[in-house]
Parts: sequence; structure tokens; C-alpha cells
Amino acid sequence: MNIFSLNRKQIKAKPLSSLLNIFLFATGVAIISFLFLTTEKIESQLSSNVAGIDLVVGAKGSPLQLILAGIYHIDHPTGNIQYKEALELTKNPLIKQAVPLALGDSYRGFRIIGTDQTYPDLYHGQLKEGMLWKTDFETNIGFKVAEKTGLKISDSFTGVHGFIEDAGHAHDEHEYIVTGIFEETGTVLDQLILTNIASVWKIHEHHHEHHDEKHMESEGAHVTEAEETHDHEHEHTDKSGHVHTDGHEHEHGYDHGHNAGEEHGHTQENDEEITMLLVKYTNPMGAITLPRLVNSSTNMQAASPALEINRLYSLMGVGIRTIRLIAGFIMAISAFSIFISLLNSLKERKYELALIRSMGGSRSKVFSLVILEGISIAFIGYLVGLALSRLGMLLVSYYTENNYHYNLQQWFNINDGYFLFVSLVIGLLSALIPAIKAMHTDISKTLSE
Repeated sequence: MNIFSLNRKQIKAKPLSSLLNIFLFATGVAIISFLFLTTEKIESQLSSNVAGIDLVVGAKGSPLQLILAGIYHIDHPTGNIQYKEALELTKNPLIKQAVPLALGDSYRGFRIIGTDQTYPDLYHGQLKEGMLWKTDFETNIGFKVAEKTGLKISDSFTGVHGFIEDAGHAHDEHEYIVTGIFEETGTVLDQLILTNIASVWKIHEHHHEHHDEKHMESEGAHVTEAEETHDHEHEHTDKSGHVHTDGHEHEHGYDHGHNAGEEHGHTQENDEEITMLLVKYTNPMGAITLPRLVNSSTNMQAASPALEINRLYSLMGVGIRTIRLIAGFIMAISAFSIFISLLNSLKERKYELALIRSMGGSRSKVFSLVILEGISIAFIGYLVGLALSRLGMLLVSYYTENNYHYNLQQWFNINDGYFLFVSLVIGLLSALIPAIKAMHTDISKTLSE
């Protein structure tokens, strides 16, 4: 007598009840497994991309936004800072290393970063092909950029203003050329296009000049229109027999327009700007002194990655714990459902169990049969829940890959074995009382009825 065959037939005999128990159990497993996968993967990405950076210095605004934009490149910067002021800060003896970043442009959704050649070292970036950039408009691209865009060594491309494809002004006047491709690092370096800061300055200098020309043309048209209107009024007045000597006023009006153009041109001569500095401390004293110094005595803002990420974890933690509690509650309901289902089925199966005993089946075999049914439902629920959690991760990873270029997909996790053990224990406990009752079934009384 094969108890596995009997167990399979018993589950098939109650399809609706079995499916309900499996669905409830799978839902709980799927939610908890999905949460563990996402939180672990996100924490791994957050920690690996910090790359030992102690401080991010940028324009005043949201500290978390500054961290997300400067380290993870998933948000817009808070603004620009004066390059001269940033250079003065780097002279502080508490600063071991300061890497400048100039952001603002992108190519097909991948950000173009103006920086120096120490930036790839933060992520242990090694060139797979080509060489590091040397002159203006030479670029090195990350592994994922090359994979998604098809760019190769010596290929050229033009960036757009902003970080959304087809949503910004195209910088067609300058072309970047690819001189190197990095190996895959599993960090944010894979999704960046690196060049020198001068290239970013020149791109935006030309953009501002183009904008100024349009502004001047518009302003000139306005002045011409005003002159024509004034001349028309002057002519009309003359026909009425009134004489006006307004040459001086006309000349003054022209000079005013000219001065406005000069004043606007003067604003172009501002000091060069960058977006932020990535700072490493010389010693732990920097964490105590430097942020306060920057925030209180400069026009810049200092944000600590460790502090802001911990704050982000605390904000996320409340929601994650709540969802885990809900998932645990669902699994508890599932376990109770399995228990009730098995207990009720004993009333229908008591004759079957009595016949098994009368045909030579031992008490332990009857006990094992009921226990096996509870464990089987839990095991099937575990497998279905695991599959659902991976499907959920696939969808989330597809979204983050398309929008932020972060791949969160993970097929295997160390917690899977733990979930399997817990699932089997829940199935065992759910079936324990019904199995004990089945083991103590009175054969003679049951058959006589």
C-alpha cells in the first residue's frame, strides 16, 4: 500500500479545498520572499555604489536628493556650485580626495558625466577596450551603455540636455567620440558616460550663446517695433501741424536696448560651475568638522551618504515590516485553513482509514498519511509562492532597468532554504492534531457504524 499514491489521490479528491489552501500559503510565501529579495538587492546596490564616499557637496536643497543624484544617478541634482569655491574647499586638510562631477546631459537615457580620471577608480573600473579620455569630447562608456546602445570604439554621438530621452535640447553642434569601454563592475559605473569637465562646459557655453542670440533677436525685434510705432506717431503729429524735437528721446531709446544687450552679455561671464564634489576624508575627524563647516560658512551643502541612506532605510523599514506582518498573517490563516480542512476530512475519511487499518495498515502509516497530506499542500504552496516572487522580481527589474538602468533580478537566494524549512514545519504542525486523531481511530466502532 503506497501512502504517496493515496496522498495524491486524496488531494485530487478535494480540488477546491486543496487549491484554496495552496493559494493562501503561496500568497504568504510569495510576499515574504519578494520582500526579502528586493530589500537585499536594493541594500546591495546602495552599499556597493557608495564606493567609500564620505560626503557629497553640492547646491543647497534636499540632502537625500543630492545623494541620489550624485552617487546613484536616479534623481535630478539640486543645482550647481561655483567651481572656484569648490576648489577652495578641497584645500582643507581633512579632505583626502575630492572628485568633481558636472551633470546635465544624457544620451538615450544614460547620463553624461563630466569628471576627472579618478572617478572610475572609485568603482575599480578597468577598461575592456580602448583608453581613457585625454582631450575634450572624448568619452569612456560603461558596460551597460555599450550593451544597450551598441556604441563601439571610435563611434560618435551627440547628447541631449536633461536626463530624459527625446525631451531635451539636442547638442548637435558638438559630437562625443568613444575612446574606451569599461568592463562590467556591477555598479553605477556600468550605466554612465564619462568625459572631462571642460567638454560639459563647452557644450553648455554654446547652448547659452544660442539662447542669448535668440534673446537678442527677440529683443531687437521689440526695439524695432517700438521705433516704427514711435515714427508713425511722430509722422502723424507732424501732419497735424505740431512740431516735436524728439531725436534725443529716440536715440536714448536705442541706447537703452543696446545697454540691455551688453548687460545680458555680461551675465555670460560668470565663474565656471560644477554640480557637486564627491569627498573622502583624511581621518574620522572630517565627519565631525567638515559637514558643519560647509553648511554654515559656504553657499554649498554637505550631505553624508551613510546618514541619508540610513534615513532612507528607516523610512522604508516601516512599510516593509508592515507588509511582512501582513504576509505572516496570511500564512497563519493558511496554516489554520489546512488544519481545519484536514480535521473536517477525517469525518469523511474515517471509514477509509478504518479499512486501511483492518487491511494491515499500522497506526504509524495512518499517522504518516495525514501528515504527508499537510506537508504536501505546504510544499506545493511554497513552490508556487517562490515562482510568484520571481515573477514579481522580473517585473520590478524590468521597470527599474528601463527607468533607472538598475537590474534587480535575482533567481536564487540564501533565504529560499529557510523558507522551505519553515513551510514544511507549518504543514507538519497544521496536520499534527488531525494525524493524531486519525491514528487513534476505533476500527471496530467505525466499521460497525
